[in-house]
Amino acid sequence: DLNECGLKPRPCKHRCMNTYGSYKCYCLNGYMLMPDGTCSNALSCLMANCQYGCDILKGEVRCRCPSPGLQLGPDGRTCVDIDECATGRVLCPRFRHCVNTFGSYICRCHKGFDLMYIGGKYQCHDIDECSLGHHQCGSFSHCYNTPGSYKCKCKEGYRGNGTNCILIPLVIIEPPGPYHI
Repeated sequence: DLNECGLKPRPCKHRCMNTYGSYKCYCLNGYMLMPDGTCSNALSCLMANCQYGCDILKGEVRCRCPSPGLQLGPDGRTCVDIDECATGRVLCPRFRHCVNTFGSYICRCHKGFDLMYIGGKYQCHDIDECSLGHHQCGSFSHCYNTPGSYKCKCKEGYRGNGTNCILIPLVIIEPPGPYHI
């Protein structure tokens, strides 16, 4: 049996063990045996197969997520979304509500409001559906703007729900006639 481990150049980068008719290579701690027989740093992010990259802290590989709105999943490699809206930690400005996005969130204007640049900042401003004609009030009703919406009210002499108004029939009450005894 030839001891291949004693040959020059050495067949293994780190440790070599002679076997009958052959040999085996081993790597030092913290390294990994590659298919070509070389040893590679086992603490590389490539070996960790992290979704967004990793950090090596105190000799340990730890996958990382690129945003505070993401956290490492159960596999320790992929990142999963944190629903900031569901946690209740997000307070959106007036007339806005929280909408979760992957890795973050946005505060979107409520229905009936538009985002406008007013007084040097962005604010949700009420849409006046009445003046814009964006309402469902009938032709016999008045439109009244309300914050985020509108209301319909029947005109005088009409009744209904504001969307459908009908003429109130005019009832004439005749005075009682002469009394007959």
